[in-house]
Amino acid sequence: MTSSGTASAEAAPAEFRRTPKRAAAAALVGTSIEWYDFFIYATAAALVFREVFFDPSLPPVVGFVVAFGTTSFGYLGRPVGALLFGSLGDKIGRKRTLVVTLLLMGAATFCMGLLPTYASVGALAPVLLVTLRFLQGVAVGGEWGGAAMLSVEHAPEGRRTFLGSFTQMGSSVGALFSSLIFLIAERMGGLLEGWWRLPFLFSAVLVIVALIVRSTVQESPEFQVAKQTGQISLTPVKDVFTKHRKLVLLGAGVMLVATGGYYVTSSFFLAYGADEAGVSTELLLNALTIGAIAEVLLMPVAGWLGDKISPQFVATIGLVGIAVIAYPLFLSTHSGSPVLIIGMCVIVAACTAFNYGPMPHILYRLFPIQVRYTGVSLSYQAAALTSGALTPIVVPLLLAAGGGNPGLVVAYTAVLCLAAVACVRLTRRVPEVRTESSAAQAAA
Repeated sequence: MTSSGTASAEAAPAEFRRTPKRAAAAALVGTSIEWYDFFIYATAAALVFREVFFDPSLPPVVGFVVAFGTTSFGYLGRPVGALLFGSLGDKIGRKRTLVVTLLLMGAATFCMGLLPTYASVGALAPVLLVTLRFLQGVAVGGEWGGAAMLSVEHAPEGRRTFLGSFTQMGSSVGALFSSLIFLIAERMGGLLEGWWRLPFLFSAVLVIVALIVRSTVQESPEFQVAKQTGQISLTPVKDVFTKHRKLVLLGAGVMLVATGGYYVTSSFFLAYGADEAGVSTELLLNALTIGAIAEVLLMPVAGWLGDKISPQFVATIGLVGIAVIAYPLFLSTHSGSPVLIIGMCVIVAACTAFNYGPMPHILYRLFPIQVRYTGVSLSYQAAALTSGALTPIVVPLLLAAGGGNPGLVVAYTAVLCLAAVACVRLTRRVPEVRTESSAAQAAA
């Protein structure tokens, strides 16, 4: 190692100690906005897009499957974003790449709020809609891996699961904001009266806030040291596919429920409760909002436990919990009891926090610094392209095949959970790659 490299390695821990909380906060704010944008689409697809963007003469079941199925176009864009922005993040840095992903997501979401309806332009309306949904997917595909690694790479050893969990809180905060803004829009005049546009247009304000917060955070110290010591790959995508493809598949397995499970326990739960059980949309949105608050509060608890015990053990608890609680969640809607419905949503939120919170640290340790942004992003988005993209299509079909009984949907969810548990346990056998930069942080 050169003398300049040694100086950099020695300087890194001092800077590292000053900024981990700020980096975690910036990751939280940025991913909150990204997931807010992504989730408001799923909520609108479940509640209003069938009437707004598609032929009203379609049979109700077909219309719902088509409208809700358009959420999958976002998942098709996510691997593209992982390849494009993962490569950029490994070559030019995490911070600069994340600015681009945030702007792309904000622009696509804001334009959705301006789209003409099917009544105005016919078949062009859904074409424009799925095009923008694809661009949302591209943005998310590049966002999560960078934000997660920015927070974990800033964190000292022994706190990586905890600080990495703040990135995961962004999903819960985004879901919370999504539920709240739809409640406001419903009360202001009704979603089908045009107020469905409000959540999409409001995204512009949130993106500006996120850009301001992210501007205060420095580049990952681990990446800075790697760059100064010549550890940067010029071909991270090629290196991942030639040297680490098995780890990408393992990481994708870890994320099966994190990408596909949300739609079963939130967006699909919302549609099922309203259509099959006759529960009011306002009650279901209130229940999901309270659940999202619980998830936000429990996510750092899951991260803290992950550092104290092990991130794999905590994630396993969450996955088993989701598999067990899924059926009672759907049954609760038929009770009509607000207390029971809200209580079940809170329990699901706790399980989700335990599964989702440790994921950044679990994936972080699979890949070396040279290809980490690319490897982590591809792992996440490979799961999104399979479990995530298929779930919005498969779940309504399974419900129809079961004659309205959610049993097949629950069985599908349980299979995803068991597969994810197996992959999470396997990550314990993968030795963490130690580089000069990570060694410097370990000394902090």
